[in-house]
Amino acid sequence: MTLTAPAGTATPPTPPPDQAARAARPSAVRRAWATVSPYAYIAPFFTLFAAFGLFPLLYTAFVSLYRVELQTPGDMEWRGLGNYTALFTDEFFWISLRNTFTIGVLSTVPQLVMALGLAHLLNYKLRGRTFFRTAMLLPYATSVAAATLVFAQLFGRDFGLINYVLGLVGFGPVDWQTGTVASQIAVSTIVIWRWTGYNALIYLAGMQSIPSELYEAAEMDGASRWRQFLHVTLPGLRPTIVFTVVVSTIGATQLFGEPLLYEGSVSGGISHQYQTLGLYMYEQGWGFFHLGRAAAIAWVMFLLIVVLVGANALLARRRSRKEAGR
Repeated sequence: MTLTAPAGTATPPTPPPDQAARAARPSAVRRAWATVSPYAYIAPFFTLFAAFGLFPLLYTAFVSLYRVELQTPGDMEWRGLGNYTALFTDEFFWISLRNTFTIGVLSTVPQLVMALGLAHLLNYKLRGRTFFRTAMLLPYATSVAAATLVFAQLFGRDFGLINYVLGLVGFGPVDWQTGTVASQIAVSTIVIWRWTGYNALIYLAGMQSIPSELYEAAEMDGASRWRQFLHVTLPGLRPTIVFTVVVSTIGATQLFGEPLLYEGSVSGGISHQYQTLGLYMYEQGWGFFHLGRAAAIAWVMFLLIVVLVGANALLARRRSRKEAGR
């Protein structure tokens, strides 16, 4: 049976093939753009990353295999792993590595513990809590140079405020710049002062993401505030704590500004008592003009960070598996 149009009804003409192709072309262009556009949006980031991140990293690895002096950077002599072997036989490298570890522990552990306590206090409904939350970021917003110079005056041996307060309670003056432990405590104090508020706000954001129903259920079961903190807050903050530990570990490994400006010496004191790996790299590259060895130090720092971050991630994963298996 064949259907025909009613009498008096005009049948629309069929468009020619070239006109139909032109009508279908915009949809094909849109489909192609939908496929390509995500890559076009992220291309600027990866271009900048390749130019200012990946290329310097690879070029530093290349330079670390040569003898390169700052006065004649074009004259490169192949050394292979000679820069690394010379590095591992230098006692000042091991001193700076030990100082980096001790200063990192002295600054990271109290910093994160204090940040966790401050975030717990700011999580309650307090008067003016917006002001206190904003004030937490003031040390982080302060210039490293300004903060370090002020703390260098506070830790002065003869006229410093810290020694004056210690004298009031019966202690003798402490040489905060010459003593190994004392100078490392002073540098760690600067790091703690600058970064505690920043980590406290990160912890506070993590605490506010924990459902309030968990606290209500714990309170109904008779849990005290301390038990709520141990069994509700800390488990809910575990990913945030892992993040801050990783970031603080990276920052401690790369510590440079505070020890450099504390006394104004790239050697980290008279006996290198607080010279970190960052200062040691700067001394080798721009103090002694050994760019090849400085590049080797940079790669050792990079590999050290990778190992530390990997160890933190492995420990966190094992802890999560143990708790999931309970």
